[in-house]
Order: sequence, then structure tokens, then C-alpha cells
Amino acid sequence: MESKDYGSGHAQGTTTIAPGVLVTIARLTALGVPGVAAMAHVPGGANRFFRRGSGEGVRIEVSDNSVEVDLFLILAQGTNVRDVSRNVQAEVAQAIELMVGMQVSKVDVHVEDVDYVTASD
Repeated sequence: MESKDYGSGHAQGTTTIAPGVLVTIARLTALGVPGVAAMAHVPGGANRFFRRGSGEGVRIEVSDNSVEVDLFLILAQGTNVRDVSRNVQAEVAQAIELMVGMQVSKVDVHVEDVDYVTASD
């Protein structure tokens, strides 16, 4: 992703964004959506540790200037799964597009569990 020209006196160059930055943006944004209790572990055994762009509860794939996101969530008890999933999709896509200027081609939400323990405390 190239930087913009800000007029004379400023050097032009490129900006590189590490996959971990996208993972952090997606994870923190998802956790901020009401109804999301926590992130679940990314399934896939040992292979997930060697995959670029994987973090707790998030898998990111980047090709060209497009981002695909997989989120693995634990929802709070009593939430509407469909509504929370749609809100997460919209919020994560918007956060990535606004913060780093990359197009988000899809955000897949995987509901891995429901947190009954925290809800009853």
C-alpha cells in the first residue's frame, strides 16, 4: 500500500502493514460489539501457529489490497446470534477500511460457544 503525496517537502514511499496489525484491529473491534463475550481459539491444530495473520480468535488473509477475515467468537448468553454476527461483520469491515484503507472482501463469523458462566455471575 503506497503512501499519499502530501505536497512538496515530504518524501514519498510505501507503508507496510503487518498482518498482526489487522488481527489486532479485527479482534479489538469484535470484542467491542455488544453480545461478544470473548474470542475463541482458531481451530486447526499445530498448523494454525505457522499460518501468517492468525491470532487469538482471528484469521486474516490478504491478497493484493483486499482482506478476508475469519472471526471465532464466544457470545454472551441471551444475545441474538444473527444480530450480533451482522454487527460484528459491519464493525470489523468498517474499522479495517477506515484505519488502514484496505478493502474488506468478506468477514466470516464462526460462533464457537455461548458464555453461560459470566452471564449468571
